[in-house]
Amino acid sequence: MTTTSEPQQTTSTALIPKARGTAVETTRPRVPATDHEQPPSAVRRPALLGGEGLLAGALTTLVLTVLGVNISGYPMVNDDEGTYLAQAWAVANGHGLAHYTYWYDHPPLAWIQLAGLSWIPELYGAEGSTVATTGRMAMLPVIAAVVLLVYVICRRLGMAVWSSAAALLVFGLSPITVVMYRGVYLDTFAVVWMLAALALVLSPRRNLWHFTGAGAATAIAVLSKETMLVTLPAVVLALWQHTARSSTRSWAVGGYTSGLVLVGAFYPLYALLRGELFPGSDHVSLIGAWQFQLGSRAGSGSVFTDGSIAANLVGSWLDHDPYLLIGGLAATVVCLFVRRLRPPAVAGAILVLIACRPSGHLPVMYVVQVLPFFAIAVGGVLDLTVRLTSARQRLLRLAVPAVLVVFAASFVAPRWWAGNQVALTADYHDGYVAAARFLRDEVPDHPNTTIVLDDVLWLECVDAGYQPDRTIWFYKLDLDPEVAARLPNGWRDVDYLVSTPALRGDSKSLPLVNTLLTNSTVAAGFGEGEGRIEIRRINKENP
Repeated sequence: MTTTSEPQQTTSTALIPKARGTAVETTRPRVPATDHEQPPSAVRRPALLGGEGLLAGALTTLVLTVLGVNISGYPMVNDDEGTYLAQAWAVANGHGLAHYTYWYDHPPLAWIQLAGLSWIPELYGAEGSTVATTGRMAMLPVIAAVVLLVYVICRRLGMAVWSSAAALLVFGLSPITVVMYRGVYLDTFAVVWMLAALALVLSPRRNLWHFTGAGAATAIAVLSKETMLVTLPAVVLALWQHTARSSTRSWAVGGYTSGLVLVGAFYPLYALLRGELFPGSDHVSLIGAWQFQLGSRAGSGSVFTDGSIAANLVGSWLDHDPYLLIGGLAATVVCLFVRRLRPPAVAGAILVLIACRPSGHLPVMYVVQVLPFFAIAVGGVLDLTVRLTSARQRLLRLAVPAVLVVFAASFVAPRWWAGNQVALTADYHDGYVAAARFLRDEVPDHPNTTIVLDDVLWLECVDAGYQPDRTIWFYKLDLDPEVAARLPNGWRDVDYLVSTPALRGDSKSLPLVNTLLTNSTVAAGFGEGEGRIEIRRINKENP
């Protein structure tokens, strides 16, 4: 059985209903609601029509511009991104669900969608297979869908245009969003589908297909990244709040459940048909992978323990932007007490509680799931504050927005400007570019060279002519029996090792990788410090 690490074409759901009065409209089942139960969003036109659509489009374009400028330079690419892009390459080129044995470490739907978006980078003139160019550029439409759905959900929760736009900008321009949403992560796909599910159940039209589509979108979210399942209660709560308290609610629940089950069942059915649902000594399995993920993975420690992996990770997130994270957490608590704002707050609260588990595994990209729900909560509190003060005194009606603007201009904007300046100008990828060039131009006899490296450079080498079965992702050298079978002489069958931060960080737990580091000399080096990349030639004569 093989193991791996945490690593492992989305389109936004159509949110504009059909015109009233059409023949199709009158035949489509609808779940009615009593007037007193309808939120403010149910008695106004849907978002993204007319001038409001132009506003949302313009703000989304602004966010994409900030995210897109220097997307290949910052932040530094990591092995997870390379793994997901290599898996997408395997799907697109007919090599199965992964470039190695697929062992159900994550559901495959996210990188299947990434494979479907592989044509996007060509529109920008990007060439090659680099994670930092083709991979990240392919994510831009997915990011655009997330940004727009944040706005749509805010409007469907009854927020004003200005507070919905504020939530969009708070989410899209925060330095932590710019850093994390540039990455090629499964979480981004999962987020866009869960937000789509929430937007569908909040639809003012309340057609039965909205609820069925929401169930299907929820299943797609979970099949993109399984941890997104924990936010399902938020969608169910929104569905419950926005359906009538009568027998018609059962139709909405039935439609949602049908979409969820019918789409979600494909994954275990796939494993069952392949004979890989249950654990066995001679094959990988879905349940075996779940057991590993839930019980065998090393924990990250408590976020409240100084020096733990989890605490250091949360500290790095706060270094990027304390305003959205702390403000979003506070806003989430407030929104839990406001009925119409409760569903996204429930999602944010659950994600926070999961992160606070004392012995759970907290991955670097986990914050990707939290950020949009925090931004919606911030928009909700801003909207609520202005509404409450406007209903009391004229002076407060003017003073509160002025105070918010002054605070944003004095504290938030300078911090965000400085953080995003780094994202727009820094180049953390030049070491990988130089290493890829060396491997392509300076290493002879690519087809007969066996090389061990991280997944960031895996596709680079395959494109340069190295054979896929001789281009070995370093985790698999120790953990995949099929890879070991290709090397009858063990580590001496390896010609080159590419030492990167990811490889060095895990080498102590990987004996063969550690042996290669010990029995090799530097042929070329690029960069300095912890980010240095070395092409190392294996000394096969060593005892």
